[in-house]
Amino acid sequence: MNNKKKNILTIVGALAIMAVTYLLYEHFAYVKTDNAQILGHSLMLTPKISGYITQVNVSEGQKVEKGSTLIEIDPRDYENFLKQAKGELASIEARRRDAEKNYRRLLDLYAKSAVSQQQFDTSSAQYNDIKAKYDAIASQVSQAELNLSNTKILAPSEGFIAKKSAEVGQLATPGIPLIGFVDAGERWVIANFKETEISSIKINAKVDIEVDAILGKAYQGIVESISSATGATFTLLPPDNATGNFTKVVQRIPVKIKLVNLTPEDITKLQTGLSALVKVHKH
Repeated sequence: MNNKKKNILTIVGALAIMAVTYLLYEHFAYVKTDNAQILGHSLMLTPKISGYITQVNVSEGQKVEKGSTLIEIDPRDYENFLKQAKGELASIEARRRDAEKNYRRLLDLYAKSAVSQQQFDTSSAQYNDIKAKYDAIASQVSQAELNLSNTKILAPSEGFIAKKSAEVGQLATPGIPLIGFVDAGERWVIANFKETEISSIKINAKVDIEVDAILGKAYQGIVESISSATGATFTLLPPDNATGNFTKVVQRIPVKIKLVNLTPEDITKLQTGLSALVKVHKH
């Protein structure tokens, strides 16, 4: 019986020593935190022009290629305005050419003193007036072409449709988001370390990353940058320590970690916002 107790105590002691050794190794080898999130380039796509949506070509979670047409807005109003502007431009273009020819001809004659100053000034004024009108209408044509092209909302790059709030028949309004888009190019981690740990973190240090939602997979990264301000500095209401009720709180410093050696499958799995465990190598 005593031997059994001794064996049990020996095993427990060995396990305790191993646990302490592991914790000491972790402490001296890494700086770690679970206050970290996966991030990527994400944005809200909004229409530049107003109009009724005639077609929605995507669904949430879908992967799209750069330049793909995501949403189409009724183009008829913009097509009609473009035709009208082009017609006005064609009408005044002939007058501009005639005025320019007349101006060039009188310029030569004026240089030879064959026409009066008044005749030359009148021709010059007419040419400048028609040219100004031509340039103004040409600008309207360019704007009409731009507005017509904006009836199609395109994917800015290869990526994923994270959120869709557009339906056929809905009135699109400039500045109101219709698509939540996440780029498929790269992923990184923002990890918030205690201010007492920052001195142990160096730029380009190796990092081990585990993602809570992806079991059995470890990712590698490097420390890309360390923020020059704490996370509380740019909050809507930053703490004011001069109010007389100061309580010391350990601040957190955001550290950006670039994920490396990612495959397209990895990027698909690494959805922005996922929680992660980060271990930065000290040496």
